[in-house]
Amino acid sequence: MAAAELGVGIGWRAELDLTIERMEGVGFVEAIAENIRPGALPESLRLLRARGVPVIPHGVSLGVGGAEPPSAGRLAHLAACAEALDAPLVSEHLAFVRGDGVEAGHLLPIPRTRESLRVVTDNVRRAQDALPVPLALENVAAIFGWPDDELTEGQFLAELVERTGVRLLVDVANLHTNQVNLGLPAVAALDALPLEHLAYVHVAGGHEHQGIWHDTHTTAAPEQVLDLLTELCARTRPPGVLLEWDDRFPSDAVLAGELDRIRAAMAAGESG
Repeated sequence: MAAAELGVGIGWRAELDLTIERMEGVGFVEAIAENIRPGALPESLRLLRARGVPVIPHGVSLGVGGAEPPSAGRLAHLAACAEALDAPLVSEHLAFVRGDGVEAGHLLPIPRTRESLRVVTDNVRRAQDALPVPLALENVAAIFGWPDDELTEGQFLAELVERTGVRLLVDVANLHTNQVNLGLPAVAALDALPLEHLAYVHVAGGHEHQGIWHDTHTTAAPEQVLDLLTELCARTRPPGVLLEWDDRFPSDAVLAGELDRIRAAMAAGESG
C-alpha cells in the first residue's frame, strides 16, 4: 500500500489551535496521542478533520525499544485515537522509555545489536497486529551512544523494515543532532535508510550548549536541518513533511514563514 500523500504540515498543540485553523496550506497535522481522549476530541481537531485535514496520532510512550512487549493498554489507546481521527497511520519512536516499571522520562536510543533487533522486531509486530492502520517509527535524537553497537542506525532500520514492513518517520533534525553529538554523518544515514518506505518527515529546531545539540523544538530549524531535508528530497519525494514546535511559540507569521522555508528546501531537492 502506498503511503498517504500528506503535503506540508505542523504539529498540533493546544496552544496553536487557532493559529493552525487560520493557516493556509496546511496539508496535515500530528497530535500527541497521550494528550488525546478519543471520546472527547478537542474541537480544533474535529474542525480540521471536518475540513479534510488528516490528523496523525503521534505516540511518545509505547516503548518498542524495550525488552518488555508494548502494553496492551497503550496499544488500545493508539488504536482508539486512530479510529476516532480516521487517521491514515500512527507514528511512534524507535526508543527505550521504561524498564521494570521505571520510566526514563526521555526517548532514549536503543543498542543497535542483533539481539536488540530481534526484540524490537517482535515488539513492532505486536504493535502492528493491534493497530487498525499502518505504523511508522521515528529515529530519535541522542546525547549518548551504546558502546557495543553492531549495526548503524540506517542498517538497523533497514533490517527492521525488511522484517516487519514498518514505515519510517525520518526526523532530519534528529539526524543533525546525532551528527553533532555522536559524530554520525547525517547524509550517510540518509543513504542507508530504505526511503521507499518513508511515511513522512519531521523538521524542528534546537540549540547547541557546550558542544551538545539539544533538540528542543522551540526555535526555527537551522539551515543544516533544512539542508538535510533538501538532501532527502533529492533522493525521494516525501509523502509529507511536518514542522514540530512545542514551546516558546512564535507569531502566526513566523510559523507560516517556517512552513515556507520547508517548502523551499523541498523544492531545492526536487529540482537538484
